Amino acid sequence: MLNLWTADAVVLFDWLMSVDLDQVPVRHLAQKQALMGLLSHLDRSIPSYTATDIEYARDLVVARDADA
Repeated sequence: MLNLWTADAVVLFDWLMSVDLDQVPVRHLAQKQALMGLLSHLDRSIPSYTATDIEYARDLVVARDADA
């Protein structure tokens, strides 16, 4: 079980939906399968969202990291 901040989850889900997983460099097939598993789990866990929601989540993640 992995707890993930909602904004991080939205940003990751958006990225995973937009990236060609066949082009992501991996050293082992298990890494690609783990990314696909994460995408599948996020797809079931995240409610529908808009472009505005994605942008807000990105801003939250960047702001949080800037404050650290």
